[in-house]
Order: sequence, then structure tokens, then C-alpha cells
Amino acid sequence: MDSPASFEFSEFAKALIHSRQHVAPRRLVDPGPSESQLQEILATAAAAPDHGQLLPWRFVLVPSDKRELLAEVFGLALQDRDPAATSEQIDNARDKAHRAPFLMLAIARLVGSTPERDAQRQESGELAISDAERLVSLGCAIQNVLLAAHAMGFGSGLTSGQALASPRLRALFGMHAHEQAVCCINIGTVAKGKPARLRPDLAAFVSSL
Repeated sequence: MDSPASFEFSEFAKALIHSRQHVAPRRLVDPGPSESQLQEILATAAAAPDHGQLLPWRFVLVPSDKRELLAEVFGLALQDRDPAATSEQIDNARDKAHRAPFLMLAIARLVGSTPERDAQRQESGELAISDAERLVSLGCAIQNVLLAAHAMGFGSGLTSGQALASPRLRALFGMHAHEQAVCCINIGTVAKGKPARLRPDLAAFVSSL
């Protein structure tokens, strides 16, 4: 029989998971997490599943005094992709770097896994942990961060886009050959709430073999 404490823990976990929702960065305002709150939020990432204890991901914080560097990359990346981009489109791309009070980039540390390469690593005695597993580990770390921020009363949202694959962004964040920028994590105080989104029925994604 479950103890009252375990029941309360279970109910809190369910409430936390089901009440969290994506908040667009434009709806996030100051204050963001304090330094101590941020340390607690980031520490939850270390609890993510990590086969082989490889730490196959890293986070890079983008403080307010560095946002202009990221804005410049976003603007130039758009012009690289679309030389005909209007000044309004470029300004909008640049603005994405300034919206949320707190912003950091999530980067996956991959190995360029292929079945052949993983088989070779198995033969040589090297632990073969695929890129798929590494991305799952990063996803779990991100979810921990989002839930921790939500538990503190903050809103959060993930953003991505074609600029994350830009050589300019890779250079700005000092990314190595097999690293991949996955998404930006935005955290702040929710300026305006929105209705909770409908969750899919279990039958939509669960089946039996």
C-alpha cells in the first residue's frame, strides 16, 4: 500500500507534468529566474537518463549583454538563406534573440552514428551509444529543465528554426563537427495566460505488440 507521502509525491508529479504548457517567448517577461533559481533549474538536467554517463549534451546561456551577437547571427543567417529577405523580415529574425528574459541553446553531442560505425565500435570494445540515444538523453534533460522552471512559477517554451543549422551560429557557439544545435530554451514570467491545450488520448500513441 502506498504511503501518504508517496501518494502526495505522485499527485504533485502528475499535476506538474500535465499543467505545464508551451509559452511563446513573446509572452515571457521579466523577471526571469534568479541566479540561485537558475542553478537549481540547471541541476535537474543532470538527473536525465544518460547511458554510459557520456553527458551527450551541453547548454550555452545567452545573457542579455550577448543577445546582440545572437541577433546578428539570426539576421545574417536569414540573408544567407534568402538574399531577397526584406528589412522587416530581417528585423523580425533579429528580434527573436531578445524576446525572453532567459535564453539558452541546447546542443547535442553526437558521434555521427551509422549501423556500420556502431558495429565497428562494438567490435573494438567501445561502448556503442547511438545518436538516437544521445538525443533522447538531451530531450529528457530539457524536459527536466522545463518542469523545474514550471514548478517555480515560470513559463517556458522551446524555439528552433533554420538558423540553428547556420555555420554562423555554429561558429558563435564554438560547436564541434558532431555537435548539433537542437533548440533554444526560453524562460520568464508569463505576461498573459492561454487556455490549456487538449492532450491526445492514449489510444493515439499507445498500442500493444
